[in-house]
Amino acid sequence: MESRLLRKKIRNRQFKEPTCGFAEGFTQTNLVVVPKKYADDFELFCKLNPKPCPLIERLEVGSFEPKNSAPDADLRTDLVLYKKFINGEFIETLSDLNQEWKDDLVSFLLGCSFTFEAALKENGIYMPHYEQKGNVAMYSTSIDTVPTTYFSGPLVVSMRWIPEDQVDEVVNITGRYTKNHGSPIHTGNPLDIGIPNIKKPDFGQYWDRVNDTDVPVFWACGVTPQQAVQAARVPLVFTHSPGYMFVTDLKEK
Repeated sequence: MESRLLRKKIRNRQFKEPTCGFAEGFTQTNLVVVPKKYADDFELFCKLNPKPCPLIERLEVGSFEPKNSAPDADLRTDLVLYKKFINGEFIETLSDLNQEWKDDLVSFLLGCSFTFEAALKENGIYMPHYEQKGNVAMYSTSIDTVPTTYFSGPLVVSMRWIPEDQVDEVVNITGRYTKNHGSPIHTGNPLDIGIPNIKKPDFGQYWDRVNDTDVPVFWACGVTPQQAVQAARVPLVFTHSPGYMFVTDLKEK
């Protein structure tokens, strides 16, 4: 469905699923909302870590309308689920931010790998989570991000099983989506990047490989800044809930 229709359904509580596989052709994004005091440093964190934090749009202080990527949208209502953090501690999951919003908040939209999955499907890549409209598996790694004054933490990745003879093709396809994490950061043994058990993701849902020749391929993930804002113990932060993204009106790539 069109991005505007999907957002309307979400706002009216008529859609409660992960956004994977919906609104094909439109860029999906991660959401991070921080107090003004931390906004410039968070933007720097994104610039220093463009793979996990590809910046699509930074809104003006207090604004909840992403005028560049989705005019007339409302970041307080147009995501299925949000996460609330206080002093780095996860507090609760919310269905909207209407009662939570404050005038000193600054919102950031960061590209998401859900955006390139339609292109992978078109090129014959079968992804169970995509076909079943589920959530992708995501893992914290032993790879450190480039720190700023306030923000630091591990790189988070998403994983998809890819047929071994199609890995190069997948690298080329996703490499064109530079605003949506681009090409993979690792292929093969998850232990090499500090993932002890691939069947137990830190976020999302695990899916078994389809064929014995499938290999795990890992992309930088927009859950990375959630780890960073927790480590920074920012007084108040809102993010999307992993897998429940904000869908923009921007076309893919």
